[in-house]
Amino acid sequence: FICLPSRMSILRFLFAFLILFLSSTEKSSSQTVPIVKIGEVLSRINHTSDTVLVLNFWATWCVPCIEELPDFIKMEKDLANQPVKFVYLSLDFKKNLTDKLQPFLKKNEITSEVLLLDEPDYNSWIDKISVDWQGAIPATVVIDRKNKSQTFHEGSLNYNELKTIIQKYIP
Repeated sequence: FICLPSRMSILRFLFAFLILFLSSTEKSSSQTVPIVKIGEVLSRINHTSDTVLVLNFWATWCVPCIEELPDFIKMEKDLANQPVKFVYLSLDFKKNLTDKLQPFLKKNEITSEVLLLDEPDYNSWIDKISVDWQGAIPATVVIDRKNKSQTFHEGSLNYNELKTIIQKYIP
């Protein structure tokens, strides 16, 4: 005598399996964060375009960086229909990509473009971003590539300060 499960039992099992599969897939997914060198960043800066480029240099270990991120994300959403591109350049260590940076992005629901800048010798490239940069983060550069002008700001920016800078470049 063989005991076969009822059709309802099979459906319940399949439904439970599907729920478990989907929830485990959701937990394991994380944003892909490309690892870049300064040359790739400079190439983006120098690329002629009608889009204003906002580069924010930050790290997960930098408290002022973390505090300003919500204002940047809000500004990015508010300007979604404008010719503005936000790129967040993490200065976290490459070895911390999967255990610190990606979990931070997931926890804070950051889906914007984030790049990990793998250039530990800051003195070799900081002046290429701005001669005014002393090396502190957060640091933000807003670039109007079409008119070849930019504004650099070292330190935190709140929403209104960021808006004032960006508005200079949006027609």
